[in-house]
Amino acid sequence: MSHSVASRSQWVGHLACFATYTIFGFNMVFCKDIANDSGVPPIVLFALRAGCASALFWLLSLFLPRERMARRDLWLVCLASLLGLFVPQLTFLTSIGLATPVDLSVLSAVTPIMTMFVAAVFLKEPITWKKAGGVALSFCGVLLLILQSTHHGGATETQPLGILLSLLNSASFALYLGIFRPLIARYNVVTFMKWMFLFSFVCSLPFAGPKVGDVCFDALTPKVLWEIGFLVFFATFVAYFLIPVGQKRLRPTLVSMYGYLQPIIATAISIQVGMDRLSWPKVLAAAMVFGGVALVNRSRAAAPPTTAPVAPAAPAVEGEAPARPPAE
Repeated sequence: MSHSVASRSQWVGHLACFATYTIFGFNMVFCKDIANDSGVPPIVLFALRAGCASALFWLLSLFLPRERMARRDLWLVCLASLLGLFVPQLTFLTSIGLATPVDLSVLSAVTPIMTMFVAAVFLKEPITWKKAGGVALSFCGVLLLILQSTHHGGATETQPLGILLSLLNSASFALYLGIFRPLIARYNVVTFMKWMFLFSFVCSLPFAGPKVGDVCFDALTPKVLWEIGFLVFFATFVAYFLIPVGQKRLRPTLVSMYGYLQPIIATAISIQVGMDRLSWPKVLAAAMVFGGVALVNRSRAAAPPTTAPVAPAAPAVEGEAPARPPAE
């Protein structure tokens, strides 16, 4: 792969991660509203998101070249769906009602640190001074942003269970980012995600089924319905389509560091609606966050990022071997 092609591929990865975590920034605000106003249990909301996203990915796959997943990889995808979807989404949706957004933002900042160590163990990614310094710089930027934010009333105290669930969320997603990059590289994004969401939806049914009858859907306000629609389509289908695009092109630690965008986006929304104000410390904090991302991006990797998929045990497209990397 030429330098220009590799550079272009990395830019695609950066744009995919930027768009994903911008969506997740809005998602944090909307999930808090839904938790406070809708009465929809977290497991029911997760089952709704997983079921709809699974249907959309399977529908989209009908318009793409048919790709068969190796049977041995289906078990790995099932484990990936638990670590990358079921546990992170369920713990987040539960913790959002047990903790303040400020505390959740602080706790989510440990994800890149966990990912850095997971990638070092499983992918042999070196922990360089640039990488460690970049993570630390971005972490300090997030803390500065949160400490300088102006928040008004209505926030409840964070409960210990909320803290534990948030840490479990970070650890689970760090394992997913650090372990499954080689598996993701073998398949088209749509093929990978349709199985991921199908497994997650099936796992959620025994827990969500008994609670669906307790939800009064007729009582949901148009605002809550619109927010649920955003969660299902943008924060689930679109965002999880884009995450593997970034994972194929960027190192795990760098992908996870885009999670620092979430508190920045949440602060921007607060400023827009008059709940917060812009100040020089906030501008400095944002510069520190993106400066840290730049440092990690320039750090030494175990191997150059590539978009070329590792050949699966069975041909990627039924009847023929793939002649080129599948297009996202």
